[in-house]
Amino acid sequence: MNIRTLCPTRLKHTVIPTLVTSLLLTSTPALAQDITYQVNGEDYQGYYVSAGTNAPLVLLLHDWDGLTDYEKKRADMLQQMGYSVFAADLFGKGIRPTEVKDKRQHTGELYKDREKMRRLMQGALKTAQQQGGNLDNTVAMGYCFGGAAALELARSGATLKGFATFHGGLKTPAGQNYQNTQGKLLILHGSADTAIPMEQFANLTVELENNGVQHEMITYSGAPHAFTVFGSPRYQETADKKSWRRFSEFLEETTQL
Repeated sequence: MNIRTLCPTRLKHTVIPTLVTSLLLTSTPALAQDITYQVNGEDYQGYYVSAGTNAPLVLLLHDWDGLTDYEKKRADMLQQMGYSVFAADLFGKGIRPTEVKDKRQHTGELYKDREKMRRLMQGALKTAQQQGGNLDNTVAMGYCFGGAAALELARSGATLKGFATFHGGLKTPAGQNYQNTQGKLLILHGSADTAIPMEQFANLTVELENNGVQHEMITYSGAPHAFTVFGSPRYQETADKKSWRRFSEFLEETTQL
């Protein structure tokens, strides 16, 4: 288990010739841990960071390259805002594809086996609970492939407070619908996304409205697919900051932090 301290204890010393006075400033450190867990006998490795007892929980679902430092950075950002976070692993321990063909293979396998995708997310929630996560006050969010997974979890009827997607897959699989969705939805999307076109965005709007699902859907002009990925050629700072600000507000509204 890999553990690192996010908020280190600070120690200040003032030395006087005839009197030594030490001032120790302490706080409970927030420990970030790589957690190995099992779902159906297979090993997965997620990332958990705690914001304290009874803090709202965010289930973070990764992009098509697996759980990487990007998701861990976002988890750490959320922890600093007062949320515990479990970044789930949907591919398997050690599986972090770098080639496009491999990314397509691993996401494709789960797109074809939606029940497995759901089991993996439920297994991640169970693991988060074992680490102290509060499942009574939880929001799921995801990027790209992870956004599609978050919507899959919403359609499954999972009793979460909310579901949010950043440039996520929006198309509803044949035979599925949102009749059992329990929480609110927040969809954050780029108007210039050619991988997930605005037709899918519009179709989802109609579907959610017809099913009576509370939702908010926002598009950002000129923002391409993956507009939130730091350092990427597709990164768009304006859309990233605006979408993160709205997501932060959504978390506050939904979890009542």
